[in-house]
Amino acid sequence: MSRGIDRRRFALGSAGLIASARTTPALAEASESPPNSNVLRMLFEAAETGFDPAQVSDLYSNRVNSHIFEPLLGYDPIAIPVRLVPLTAEAMPEASADFTTWTVRLKRGIRFADDPAFKGQPRELVAADYVFAFKRPYDPATKSPAYTSLEEDGILGLEALRARALRDKTPFDYRSEVEGLRALDRYTIQFKLAKPRPRFASTLAGVTYSAVAREVVEAYGADIMAHPVGTGPYRLKMWRRSSRIVLDRNPDFRDVRYQSEPAAGDADGQAWAKRFNGRRLPLNDGVEIAVVEETQPRWLSFLGGQADFARVPPELSQIAAPNGRIAPNLAKQGIRLHRYINADVAMSYFNMEDPVVGGYSADKVALRRAVHLAYDIDKEIRIIRRGQAIAAQSPVPPGTYGYDPAFRTDNGTHDLARAKALLDIYGYRDRDGDGWRERPDGSPLVLTMSSETAQIDRQYNENWQKSMAAVGIRMNFERAQWPEHMKAARVGKLQMWFLGSTATDPDGQGLFEYMYGESIGQGNLARFKRPEFDSIYKRMLDLPDGPEREALFKKASEIVVAYMPYRIHVHRIYNDFSWPWITGYRQPFFRQQSWHYVEVDGERRAKTLA
Repeated sequence: MSRGIDRRRFALGSAGLIASARTTPALAEASESPPNSNVLRMLFEAAETGFDPAQVSDLYSNRVNSHIFEPLLGYDPIAIPVRLVPLTAEAMPEASADFTTWTVRLKRGIRFADDPAFKGQPRELVAADYVFAFKRPYDPATKSPAYTSLEEDGILGLEALRARALRDKTPFDYRSEVEGLRALDRYTIQFKLAKPRPRFASTLAGVTYSAVAREVVEAYGADIMAHPVGTGPYRLKMWRRSSRIVLDRNPDFRDVRYQSEPAAGDADGQAWAKRFNGRRLPLNDGVEIAVVEETQPRWLSFLGGQADFARVPPELSQIAAPNGRIAPNLAKQGIRLHRYINADVAMSYFNMEDPVVGGYSADKVALRRAVHLAYDIDKEIRIIRRGQAIAAQSPVPPGTYGYDPAFRTDNGTHDLARAKALLDIYGYRDRDGDGWRERPDGSPLVLTMSSETAQIDRQYNENWQKSMAAVGIRMNFERAQWPEHMKAARVGKLQMWFLGSTATDPDGQGLFEYMYGESIGQGNLARFKRPEFDSIYKRMLDLPDGPEREALFKKASEIVVAYMPYRIHVHRIYNDFSWPWITGYRQPFFRQQSWHYVEVDGERRAKTLA
């Protein structure tokens, strides 16, 4: 789960937008590299948490990890629809006919980046490193948010190792070989699964399961989040928490060549493939990342040339991209617009264990559905998001398998009359005449939404407060930074929270993990648990793609809408802008490995900024 919601505000009007690169004030931290360098400059809108693949789940940390560490498989650099390709694997996995046994052979001669943990010796990547990486989420001491997802794949023997560590209160036994995860030889890994997993190849492309050297983890212990050592194209040069991240070219990175096969109608992709195919990676010398949480300085930093790429905030969409087309003043500077509906979902959750909003009785379901109907989703889309979103009908994101554009629920509905009727029928009435409703037992009805601290968060809070006041419900807000809320959410301490998620692979089932009972405390922040939903979820994992599985997507969505553990809000429309001195950048669906495929014309940047 990631903070994938546009929660920032830009306070300037068109005068700020048309500022040129030479006159816009410098608002991001100054770059360490000169303008004429072949270094990609990026902006993050929220802070990272750290750089251990097994311990993080936020979007921003994983974007960095994807360029330091490598899973077995990756994606074609630019092809749409996305296409899995070997990364450290020699070829695509060999799967048994029933999809329960998967065998992968590694390329030979791949090396980890040099690190003191290796005591001055070159360290080759071997099959045992992936065995170690896949065991780590099962180690209770790792507290990996990926445990539930991997447990669903049913790798034989790993759950027993975890259970033994928990039962005996002993360290997890990494040395014990299990049936489902073995290094057959130095370069061959075999996975045996309890049930058919037709999409297990996507798991092998997850950054969470990237190769990690055991001696590095043991050397750095609790400080491993600050010491990422992988086999990827970059290494961590500098990290100032929640502020700045600098990656430089990994001198030990092997000879990897750019190779893409974009669709015939993809003009940009065809041009980039013609230009880059056969070139050695990475195409640039490094990446500098500034964390700029507020929209105004982030956008102005892009206009000032301090960032090569930016996502325009919704508040500016009708100025920067009126009617979905780039504004003439930006086009004259060579700036390019990339516009698309993202594979994401914004949502608010209700803590199903909370005494006020949680529970499965008719009155509690009625309360959540009333809150859902009372919330002014139209205002969120039109006013706060400036029309840069579409109302979501289910948790399944566009662009993923299982998304049905024809599927309709009342998720896009704002109906005060129905909301009031539900509240009245189930005993949420104003008994003392003060204008605010009480709970059926007569106690005050007060909702508490957790919120971040930026200006745009106040806009969302205002919409929530006005929406609830319209039906007589009081609402309070608890403000803190995103990482603090996430820690509290995972242990069930928040009543409600507004956040979002971006799909990380082409299958839409991943978003249903947020409602899966066995994922409580991990992805399932709502702590929702219904046997009928869990049964559908498990059946979806077993089935190959086809009509039967598609029907289960619909049933799962209907259960979520009926019980309302989440108020599903929107799918966002993204307006991404890039300067003309970068070539090859395409914000990918699911594909987080992208920065090393971008070339920076430093001389052109320096000339433009002079």
